[in-house]
Amino acid sequence: MNSYAEIELMSPVGSFETLMAAIQGGAKSVYFGVGKLNMRSASTLNFNLDDLQTLVDICNNNNVKAYLTVNTIIYDEEIAQMQEILDFAKKTGIHAIIATDFAVLHYAKKIGIETHASTQLNISNIEAVKHLAQYCDVMVLARELSLEKIKHIANEIEKQKITGPSGNLVRLEVFVHGALCMSISGKCYLSLHHHNKSANRGECLQNCRRAYTVTERETGYQLDIENEYIMSPKDLCTIHILDKILNTGVKVLKIEGRARSPEYVKTVTRCYKEAIDAYFNNTFTNEKIKIWINELKKVYNRGFWEGYYLGSLLGEWSEKYGSSATKEKIYAGKVTNYFKQINVAEILIEAQNLKENDEILIIGPTTGVVEHKIQEIRVNDIKVNEAYKGTKCSIFIPHILRRNDKVYLYKDKD
Repeated sequence: MNSYAEIELMSPVGSFETLMAAIQGGAKSVYFGVGKLNMRSASTLNFNLDDLQTLVDICNNNNVKAYLTVNTIIYDEEIAQMQEILDFAKKTGIHAIIATDFAVLHYAKKIGIETHASTQLNISNIEAVKHLAQYCDVMVLARELSLEKIKHIANEIEKQKITGPSGNLVRLEVFVHGALCMSISGKCYLSLHHHNKSANRGECLQNCRRAYTVTERETGYQLDIENEYIMSPKDLCTIHILDKILNTGVKVLKIEGRARSPEYVKTVTRCYKEAIDAYFNNTFTNEKIKIWINELKKVYNRGFWEGYYLGSLLGEWSEKYGSSATKEKIYAGKVTNYFKQINVAEILIEAQNLKENDEILIIGPTTGVVEHKIQEIRVNDIKVNEAYKGTKCSIFIPHILRRNDKVYLYKDKD
């Protein structure tokens, strides 16, 4: 039986805004990439090597572990670059790296960095765990495993006393929320085939998420595939079966989404943190599950299913392109000043009017994500019902903000 202290909730980070959002949501660890040797290298949300020390320092100051992904396949001409990244990462005090390629596993072990096996290694049985234990203290299991198979592996680790380089029993990690790939543990070649961009090199262009028309070659008859995007699985959501997942003996619960928004990271992290707390407090109820799922639906999603954990052999497919989120954010303006003594923010309205009772998000690299419902607006110290584009307004917000934090209207989608 797991103890509360053993369970680690890991959140995705692609910017300093999402880093603070993960911390605010209650993450015990975060994972991120720098440069080109990670599976989100082509994302618009990515860090540079120069950011690494700052990232680690912020994590240490907030008692959160920092994990660096170096999880692409590596070619011979990149060995020196990989070693340079790992050498630098060790100097920063990185807590661990997440790796796929054996060149990375070997070098990390050589210089003494804790290493976690990526899901790209497709670990599906106890023999694979025993082999990789010479390198890895934590192993992300293949996403296609059922809870029954996961529990068997966890039991065998205990029974056979399989330890990693640290001397501690190997810990198992599983994904609990976020995007799923149509391929086995993410090993997809569709982008490579269509655009000469390899998903296994961090360049996935997500061709699978688009709508397609099937053509009969003999007659030229075409059929639109309606209602389902047959290569685009719904997003993984396991909050309703989190008790069953924790009962298997896994130690690390991982959220997918390094390219997602700060409000996505904060909302998903917070919901799963509350669910973990409820599990250990014996308050994990259907009523709470309904509330959490409603919250999760507000942020980016392609619809939900529980993946393969309950024995499904085929995916459930998305019904539309893009997000099914029930909320949207619209840029309104930016913070130009914050008066700590009276908890009042001065906001320049640049794009979207704000009025009383509006829900807003304030997002910044140090601020993270602040959710607020406007109670009162003042313009030139006069109370108004609405502040219009081009004006500066004052709003009471009991949370420290910074100049240039972005302000968004957060509203239900029509």
